Amino acid sequence: MIRVLIADDHPVVRQGLRTLLEIQHDIAVVGEAGDGAEAVELARSLSPDVLLLDLKMPVLDGLGALAEIDARDVRVIVLTSVSDRAGVTPALRAGAMGFLYKDVDPTALVQAIRAVHGGQMLLAPEAAEAVLAGPASTPGADAASAGLLTEREREVLGLIAAGCSNREIARRLAVSEKTVKTHVSNVLMKLGVQDRTQAALFAVRHGLA
Repeated sequence: MIRVLIADDHPVVRQGLRTLLEIQHDIAVVGEAGDGAEAVELARSLSPDVLLLDLKMPVLDGLGALAEIDARDVRVIVLTSVSDRAGVTPALRAGAMGFLYKDVDPTALVQAIRAVHGGQMLLAPEAAEAVLAGPASTPGADAASAGLLTEREREVLGLIAAGCSNREIARRLAVSEKTVKTHVSNVLMKLGVQDRTQAALFAVRHGLA
């Protein structure tokens, strides 16, 4: 059962999401938060698997909440209004695994929850475009970093971006998990990123995924 926490300051939105999700056989809504601070508190106390998080909320906004939530404990899907395109990259850098807009098809949202729970990174097409169109902080350095990767490391990066775990990567490439861990460490080091989420973001921005 996938345990979901809903964080949105509009009660009607929360109720609509709860109604949609509670008819799914493999999803349970464990709580609702009306602001970012409450979302952080409930994420810690309820230990949900997935958090649906709006960006524009009172007390503490979505990005502020993301900064206080341990992405290793809960997978976060930002579910916000279409006007929040500027928040895509900051949200992904803060640890969000998904970025969707509130006009998403209900079936697609349910599928997204399952996919992100399974470890995949998932972006709405508009969000992916916003990431790709966003200015890289150091374009020359980014290109040079990508050029340092071996062919196998590029394969590993692509699989990281697809949300594969080390075990899944090892199975797909027919190598040991220890070898995969070495490749992942090398990828992070060469790209100058701190974690798998940032590596996946790099892959999306530079067409390596």
